[in-house]
Amino acid sequence: MTFRQAILFSLLQGTTELAPVSSLGHGVLLPLFAGWTGVSRNTQFLPFMVALHLGTALALLLFFWKDWWSLTRDTLLSLFFSSRGGDRPETRKNARMMGLLIAGTIPAAVLGFLLEKKIRILFSSPAVAAAFLGVNGFVLILAEYLKKKGVSGSLGQLPMSRAFIVGAFQSMALIPGLSRSGITMVGGLLNGLGHEEAARFSFLLSTPIIVGAGILEVPKLFRQGAGGMLHLAVAGGAVSFVAAYSTTFLLMRYFRSFETERALAPFGWYCLCLSVVAGIWLALH
Repeated sequence: MTFRQAILFSLLQGTTELAPVSSLGHGVLLPLFAGWTGVSRNTQFLPFMVALHLGTALALLLFFWKDWWSLTRDTLLSLFFSSRGGDRPETRKNARMMGLLIAGTIPAAVLGFLLEKKIRILFSSPAVAAAFLGVNGFVLILAEYLKKKGVSGSLGQLPMSRAFIVGAFQSMALIPGLSRSGITMVGGLLNGLGHEEAARFSFLLSTPIIVGAGILEVPKLFRQGAGGMLHLAVAGGAVSFVAAYSTTFLLMRYFRSFETERALAPFGWYCLCLSVVAGIWLALH
């Protein structure tokens, strides 16, 4: 992988990871369109891409640092220091929110651990990525029509069982072409959340999954003797961080502005169009 290729992958990943358009799907199709198929078949490609995800995770942690600080602090207060403010309503609310995040993280964490090898096979298939990008687009559009009209519920009202269901939606993003943020937002919308709350829950849910994937994959860069790839991963992670932070800022403003509109539909149509283009490309090549 050249430095130019690494930067392009990083910009693409940082921009599309949090948008509901599937960074994995784009990461598979970029080598196809650019003629870099040898790069994507390299055994160090997936660890490199996960290193880029760590840049995304750092961007999410920085953007939502106040949320994570409050959630962690109040959960500890609620569990161990009830006599020192742990029984306050706001503290209990944040502790419950942490419980929702844990419940929502379980499905993707378990399935990711069990299906790691199969994911590697799917990751190298442009046909699968193209097909599921189309599925992703269709689901985003359909969800806007199926969501409850006039409902904009809050996370504080979300039952624990429904948080688990939203997490199950997130686990579908293990398939390249299905967007983690998009499919998780769909789960949130279908369970009564508004666009902004669904996006916030999606971003918070994705953070531990992305960090966990990095902890598992990045060490493989060292074990495989990828000294040259390591400096590309560091540079790419920095680029991915800047792109992801900017994208998060813009998306949160977007979903806040279009709370009652079909905000996911434009992303859905984009995915459908890209799926068709990729399908035609594969058929002609």
